[in-house]
Amino acid sequence: MKKRMIAAMAAIAMAGAIAACGGNVDAREYKAAAAAVSEDSAAAVTDVSEKTEAAQTEASASYTVSDGEDITISTAGTYTITGSAKNATIYVDAGDEDEVTIRLSNVSITNDDAPCIYVINAKKVAVETDAGTTNTLTVTSAFKEDGEENADAVIYSKDDLVLKGEGTLVIRSSDNAVRSNDDLKIKSGTYEIDCEKSAFKSHDAIEVEDGTITVNGCNDGFHAEDNDDDAKGSVLITGGTIAVTAADDAIHATATIQIDGGTLTLSGAEGIEATQITINGGDISIEATDDGINAAAKSSSLTPQFEMNGGNVVIKMGAGDTDGVDSNGNIYVNGGTLDITGQSTFDYDGEAKYTGGTIIENGQETNAITNQMMGGRGGFGFGGQTPNMQGGSFAPGQFSRGQRFMQ
Repeated sequence: MKKRMIAAMAAIAMAGAIAACGGNVDAREYKAAAAAVSEDSAAAVTDVSEKTEAAQTEASASYTVSDGEDITISTAGTYTITGSAKNATIYVDAGDEDEVTIRLSNVSITNDDAPCIYVINAKKVAVETDAGTTNTLTVTSAFKEDGEENADAVIYSKDDLVLKGEGTLVIRSSDNAVRSNDDLKIKSGTYEIDCEKSAFKSHDAIEVEDGTITVNGCNDGFHAEDNDDDAKGSVLITGGTIAVTAADDAIHATATIQIDGGTLTLSGAEGIEATQITINGGDISIEATDDGINAAAKSSSLTPQFEMNGGNVVIKMGAGDTDGVDSNGNIYVNGGTLDITGQSTFDYDGEAKYTGGTIIENGQETNAITNQMMGGRGGFGFGGQTPNMQGGSFAPGQFSRGQRFMQ
């Protein structure tokens, strides 16, 4: 494929600027002179504006994708992409401190075996959708090998990645849809995802601030995991409207999952799975065929724990050996409403404490956290349920990511 290199033009020489403005000028006069030139001559518009952007170490340009032609962005700035193409990749290969925004405006790219957007290097890259536009990115076949890199997503980034905008982004993938090897943040926008593996995947952390997200047909909806470090891998959701139908886990993380807000409709073998799971708010509906919420021992640095402090959670379990809330460690319910329908509502290996909120088991309100011992995982008997009505003062250790990235 041919590659079309995009970079900001060289900065305008100061002597030329002074001559163009007709005398000595300060920085404000220089900018005013550039604006005046842009009004007088269309040719001067391109020349002066691009050179002024370069002087500010920022670029701003518009490009139309073409069949078989890659685009490489090598400097910081905002790049508006339009058009329709087959087998074209937008590469970002910029400096370590460069921040790049790729603005999609009615773009359609269909590739056979390569990412549609591939971030090789940058400080941070944002993929933004223009208001009122629908943008479609598709990879139809198995991803080709890229040296030692497993670039296996329609949007693939080695660095921090932000998704935002006021338009719609449709992604169809034979593998993952969006993947970041660092942090992935969703700030706004509408997303429609259909894939074979994970809709949103990150080594370190996934944060959802807002947006409307629909995931269908993927193995996992959100997946945060670092194969080399089991202390990493977290998901934080503070808002948005999220609907996930997954073959395996709707939301999966190695270390922690924290939900502070938003409206979530989750369906899968498991709804939410991590070592530590905290729900502080939001409206969450889960339908699952294995565990609705599973605090599993996935991180060697954390104790498995489910903690609920607020919000509304409704869990409907399928028949068979299923658990509404399953913890390989502890369960703490301090607030909110937890409504579970299923043969086994709770299953835990450590302690369970109820200090507040509302628990509903199969339509009956209770202040007990029962333990289902079918299969012996509860450790207190063989079959049946053991109520745990421990109340009183309790201040379980709060956990959270304790940080926000890419503010």
